[in-house]
Amino acid sequence: MKPYILAIDAGTTSSRAIIFDKDTKKIGIGQFEFSQHFPQPSWVEHDAIEILQTQIKAIKAAFKQAKIHPTEIEAVGITNQRETTILWNADTGQPIHHAIVWQDRRTANFCNQISAENKAMVTSKTGLIVDAYFSASKIRWILNNVEGARDLAAQGKLRFGTVDSWLIWHLSDGKSHITDATNASRTMLYNIHTGEWDKELCDLFDVPASILPTVVNSSGVVAHTSGEIIGSSVPIAGIAGDQQSALFGQLCFEKGEAKNTYGTGCFAITNTGKSIVSSSNQLLSTVAWQINGELTYALEGSVYVAGALVQWLRDGLKIIAKSEDVEALALKEGHSGGITIVPALTGLGAPHWDGYARGSIMGITRGTNDSHIAYAALEAIALSTADVLEAMSKDMNTPLKSIKVDGGASANDTMMQLQANLLDCDVVRPAETESTALGAALLAGLGTGIYKDLEELKGLLQVDRSFEPEGGDYSLVRKNWNQAIAASKGWITPEDDE
Repeated sequence: MKPYILAIDAGTTSSRAIIFDKDTKKIGIGQFEFSQHFPQPSWVEHDAIEILQTQIKAIKAAFKQAKIHPTEIEAVGITNQRETTILWNADTGQPIHHAIVWQDRRTANFCNQISAENKAMVTSKTGLIVDAYFSASKIRWILNNVEGARDLAAQGKLRFGTVDSWLIWHLSDGKSHITDATNASRTMLYNIHTGEWDKELCDLFDVPASILPTVVNSSGVVAHTSGEIIGSSVPIAGIAGDQQSALFGQLCFEKGEAKNTYGTGCFAITNTGKSIVSSSNQLLSTVAWQINGELTYALEGSVYVAGALVQWLRDGLKIIAKSEDVEALALKEGHSGGITIVPALTGLGAPHWDGYARGSIMGITRGTNDSHIAYAALEAIALSTADVLEAMSKDMNTPLKSIKVDGGASANDTMMQLQANLLDCDVVRPAETESTALGAALLAGLGTGIYKDLEELKGLLQVDRSFEPEGGDYSLVRKNWNQAIAASKGWITPEDDE
């Protein structure tokens, strides 16, 4: 019997579970969407209990499809949407407020008011740019706005966690309050140089250290499931934030190897080895993973809205019935008709970092139709990604040779070809595009001895297709994009955001 690994993939819009065998073949999948809550403009929340419930349903569905018993699972790996913030009562296991999602901008004004000196201190310690994107200001908001929250913390009864911590707490029946170094590095409270929670950062954001989880390795046995939820006690041996997990799943183990994930947002990340690369282009220095107590670092750029733009075409404009329909609609005309979309629906991420930018469609004429909008949406995602990857190339002082891609939208051939054209480099799509879940599985397999070492893992990658640049002049597309980006910045003021 082959060893089986359960990968829990806790995403931004759905809970997924995939069972892999040792050869990385998927034998069972479960997936359930959960609700998105928008209580105010630019606020985004999730119900943490619904996340847990849908995740359990997904695990059970994966077992059912795989036709195996939970006792046949040898390891569990967990990967998750990062930065999303949950605080819960340790006695009851109940959240004290909805999860505040990474996309949420309610604390943008607070972050904007932090002094330049403190912003520089945060960046020097965390590798991050002070922004509402990260967990610290979200924790502070809940502590200051939920009655009794700080009292619970003072009594030692309050717990904070990103989604990995929340799930592990419940999977272990409250025995393990942990997170790994990749998730910790996205909170703005963790010093990536020392590998520890930082008192000065906690003081700045008024976060009591008592509520923070213990930081553990990304690979290695760190907890066990309880029999009640999974039906068997299984070692949890892999944890990583979704983008770091995808980097690992793409087998980018060497310095300079890069990947881009097309999900709700777009995330490019490059392995920088044992060195922390400080960006001159507003990218983030972060932890790639921690194995055997040793940190590997990465350089990352995030685009807030990618697949979410296609979802808006589906749910907002209603010009497509399913997200997958966007490619066929775009190809009806096969071009944008001269329009440019800036997908700043929740502000702009790297390399622009403007929480007050808002989305726009520019260049509309009487001839503009839904096909042009669909094509321009794909172009916008590719242009956003190109901005990040080109900034990354400058920071690394290395030209782009190729990038590995994954995530749902990487299956869109039209967009992948656009990406290759705009970057003027090869875009390599692996046969297995479930890189995020696969990374969690590989970390767990490595942590339990299913795989001996990284060298054994390197032989697993299989390429589906490589998109080569077609040539052509994209200067007008870039000119229009840059003009549209400039016009979209600062669309609202800090006062509007209060």
